[in-house]
Amino acid sequence: MSFYQKLTNIGTKFIKKHTLFKYGFNLSPMYRRSTGRITKASEDLLHIQVKLPISWKNRNYVNSIFGGSMFSAVDPIPMVQLMNLLGKDYVVWDKAAEIRFRRPAREHLYAEFTYTLEELEEIKTQVAQKNEVEIEKITQLVNKDKSKVFCEVNKTIYVADKAYFKQKRAAKEAK
Repeated sequence: MSFYQKLTNIGTKFIKKHTLFKYGFNLSPMYRRSTGRITKASEDLLHIQVKLPISWKNRNYVNSIFGGSMFSAVDPIPMVQLMNLLGKDYVVWDKAAEIRFRRPAREHLYAEFTYTLEELEEIKTQVAQKNEVEIEKITQLVNKDKSKVFCEVNKTIYVADKAYFKQKRAAKEAK
């Protein structure tokens, strides 16, 4: 169990999970360095919003937002969000990511992360049938009125039944 997971287990005894998700991310050194901030986390954690303000901390050589800041502001959210939504019976890992820059960002950027109840049920059904699945989530970094896409991040997320995953790992280590 990671340091952040331990803090979450303790923190949720005193603070609602969605509040802890928002402020935990925003205060963690790992996420603060991205310069992104979670601005909203729905109570059910199905919907997360992020703002990436342009500032001296993330401007690059050509005065636009550094691509690494764009990626790191959105990178951890889909996986950690899904971990919290599925619960402790599942293993969730980032497997791959692809970033496509569409245009230079010289203004604040925004991103939304959404899972539906139907999507979660489909993941659980697929894992029950196959023991492990890969899902894809696409996140766009856009301007405030969502009229321009500056960057698109495609994440592949691995999800497995926890007991199956442990068994699979033990078998690999035994070889």
